[in-house]
Amino acid sequence: MPSSKLVYNWYISLVAASCMVLYGYDASVFNAVQGSKNWVAYFNKPNTQIIGAINTSYTVGAVVAGFFLGGPLADYAGRRVGMAVGAAFVIVATFMQTFSPRGNIACFIGGRVLIGIGQGLALTAGPIYIGELAPSAIRGQVMSFWQMFYSVGSFIAYWVNYACSKNVPKLGEWDWKMVVLFQLLMPIAIIAQVFFIPETPRWYIQHGNRIEDARRSLQRVRDTEEEVEAELLTIREAIEFEAEAISSGYSALWKDKSVRKRMYLCLILNAGQQVTGQGTLNTYSTIVYKKVFKSASTIALINALNATFGILFTLNATWTVDRFGRKFLFIVGAVGMAICMIVVATVETQTPTIDGAKSLSVGIAIVFLMFLFAFFYKPSWGATTWIFTSEIFSMNVRAQAVGMCSQTQNVANSIVQQFFPTFLKNEGFYAFYMFGGINVLLAVFVWFFIPETKKVSLEEIDTLFGGSNHVEKGAEIVNFDEKQARVHSVELDGENKPVTTTTEHRN
Repeated sequence: MPSSKLVYNWYISLVAASCMVLYGYDASVFNAVQGSKNWVAYFNKPNTQIIGAINTSYTVGAVVAGFFLGGPLADYAGRRVGMAVGAAFVIVATFMQTFSPRGNIACFIGGRVLIGIGQGLALTAGPIYIGELAPSAIRGQVMSFWQMFYSVGSFIAYWVNYACSKNVPKLGEWDWKMVVLFQLLMPIAIIAQVFFIPETPRWYIQHGNRIEDARRSLQRVRDTEEEVEAELLTIREAIEFEAEAISSGYSALWKDKSVRKRMYLCLILNAGQQVTGQGTLNTYSTIVYKKVFKSASTIALINALNATFGILFTLNATWTVDRFGRKFLFIVGAVGMAICMIVVATVETQTPTIDGAKSLSVGIAIVFLMFLFAFFYKPSWGATTWIFTSEIFSMNVRAQAVGMCSQTQNVANSIVQQFFPTFLKNEGFYAFYMFGGINVLLAVFVWFFIPETKKVSLEEIDTLFGGSNHVEKGAEIVNFDEKQARVHSVELDGENKPVTTTTEHRN
């Protein structure tokens, strides 16, 4: 039986992982509403360039928040505040989108920008929170739920959309408004819980050396006092070294050669996550399936089933990521996705079209291949990219680095999403050969450049990238200071008698 502390650690991690539900829902909701004739008519039949701009507007907000706001907010006010503020932005933006005046696409786009900002804040704070509180032995398993919750968001969005698509005559314009409005569910749940879970001990020590607060935080998630004190000392040593020997903030991302190397690797990995084809499929699968199927409800059902299986596929990361390692999953996932993309392109382009659609057998084959693509993507480039990004940076730069690297996903996604609708319209499924080639290149990149990080503590991971061991260096500084603090000095009391005193320099 797992201990009560371990169960509680899973609970607080899943509260933080709920931020990913925001991302998964929003990434899927616009894909879903594109299949609504009422939405298309409500906004005066937007063309492919407007469709691309709606997605780009979201990514602009997310990139600005992730690059420039998420890290400073999570560092200054805490990881919990970062998640809560992000959720609050999503609530406001949801109302803007749902109740946009008829034909006013600018208001809808404005809501998309605000949602992007909210998610940029929440998606920076969330993985940092999990990485800093989860024990290193299960950190990979816990972080795999981060990506799984993306699938949970898609699951909710697509099944709500499917239910609405079956009741269009009754709902009217609410067939798409209901789908958008359901996005309120998760940000409200996050705000209701986030301030009842502990702040991370690393944040407490970094801000005012609040050792007792950090100790109380650890006592809520560790089984023994020995574990608490050992981890507390490790954190103090690492932060001591980072404070005295290296700088913090955005400039530190480029000054330190080891950190700079990690930035390059993570920027490529996070951009690669989106150009595998998954980001495009999650946004435009409705348009893709329209080339194969005629029924809107059939397409909605396929999207809903894909999201459902996505949850199950992501669960594979919980038992593979710490067993086989991050690097293994990256390579196997990329090779599997490459094969799926090449085969699906070949199947669609080399089979005849009958009455404007493919035969049922061809359609089933394409859907199977798309599901198989998700099987390879979810536990590898889906979950493992977030795990790797959240664990490889030291405390002094973690918030800024995670924010910038994770939002590189949106930079890459916005570029692809802007041109993909037109690309697909002009080239059809030949476009998928591009994704096949990209995945092959990503597998080669990981083979040569990405080190294995499974079960390495956060404070000692720097050594994998040519950096100093922050724990050992910090211990040297702490031991030197304590020796200096314990030097006996002779003082005179009020009667000029010598008194020997010992002063503790630290708590």
